[in-house]
Amino acid sequence: MSESLDFQTVAKVGSIPEGEGRAFPVNGQLIAVFLRDGAYFAINDACPHMGASLSAGYLDGTEVICPWHAWRFCVTDGLWLDNPKSKVRTESFEVRIVDDEIQVSLRAKPPASLDAMPT
Repeated sequence: MSESLDFQTVAKVGSIPEGEGRAFPVNGQLIAVFLRDGAYFAINDACPHMGASLSAGYLDGTEVICPWHAWRFCVTDGLWLDNPKSKVRTESFEVRIVDDEIQVSLRAKPPASLDAMPT
């Protein structure tokens, strides 16, 4: 699988079922890649609350629901959806398709502060 300086190939197109996510190692961390309505999205796989795998969560539209405590995150930008006034996010990553390869950016979009998250 080919790579460029800013992207890493994680899988082949067709390896992630529609409406699901899978975790892949990217640049030293696990990244959850989701397929929704033919588009791929990537966020940090570890829920910032207690570390559960978000790729194992239930995908409802563009929301992924954490399998441990039902925290909800937007797969398009990593925004924490349980508090509409919060600007808390988990890291999100650009995804591109090159030929039949799913590639994830090695550079995360900077997350907002997690200091405001309840325990």
